[in-house]
Amino acid sequence: MNFTKLAIADVVLIEPKKFGDSRGYFMETFRQSLFAEHVGDFDFVQDNQSLSAEVGTVRGLHFQLDPMAQG
Repeated sequence: MNFTKLAIADVVLIEPKKFGDSRGYFMETFRQSLFAEHVGDFDFVQDNQSLSAEVGTVRGLHFQLDPMAQG
């Protein structure tokens, strides 16, 4: 995710990275730890967006242990 401070005070442009292929795409649109580091503290944890381009597209599920676990 890219964070760019703009000319207006306290305004930050947040650009998520989109990971895509012929099946569609996935992107993380918000993560609390990155937002806190670049913008400020906020009470929201994470948001993701994905698109499957064709009916019947199968995507894998991922499991991570601490310290990078996700709920």
